[in-house]
Amino acid sequence: MINDLDCRGMNCPEPVLHVRNVIVKESPSVLSVLVDNEAACQNVIRFFEHQNFQVTTEKIGSEFRIIGTRADIVDTPKVSSTATAVKEPRVGIKKVMVMVTSDCMGHGDDGLGDMLMFNFLKTLKEMRPELWRLVFVNKGVSFTAEGSEAVPVLQELAAEGVQIFACGACLAYFHILDKIQVGEITNMLDIITGMKLADSVITI
Repeated sequence: MINDLDCRGMNCPEPVLHVRNVIVKESPSVLSVLVDNEAACQNVIRFFEHQNFQVTTEKIGSEFRIIGTRADIVDTPKVSSTATAVKEPRVGIKKVMVMVTSDCMGHGDDGLGDMLMFNFLKTLKEMRPELWRLVFVNKGVSFTAEGSEAVPVLQELAAEGVQIFACGACLAYFHILDKIQVGEITNMLDIITGMKLADSVITI
């Protein structure tokens, strides 16, 4: 019987960090992980998939069991201690990462700030091809969710190759984790690693 790695009660990015450490130290062919929230579940699934594990999930009441099985034990490269779930950056093109931390731009009038932020997102395509990654945190995650007029704008950017990520803990906090319409759910480990990989980071 497989023992569960108990990551219940942990905040982002602790579950992913625990999973990564076990893979690095023990190189298991199968690893079962227990988490107690949807955001952690999605983050662990994504990390497993990026490490070439096949994933199955089971919902147990309000908790989740995620089982990762290494897809090809023989041909799978060993995971380094710095490996993360982020995608490989492009070669030869400057990589700009934009962090969107709010649902409005500036301070003063929220209505004006909302309009300015939407116009900013629409104009981001002018940064191509240097625009590499868009990361939404805090109230900024609302732009990736159902009902946001920014969703088609972001979908167009994604179709052009821009990586779009939304903080899973933030989506869960605002109860819109199941309403995400564009991009991938991410965690703090991915965000920090993305900052290291980027040539420049712009925070709005």
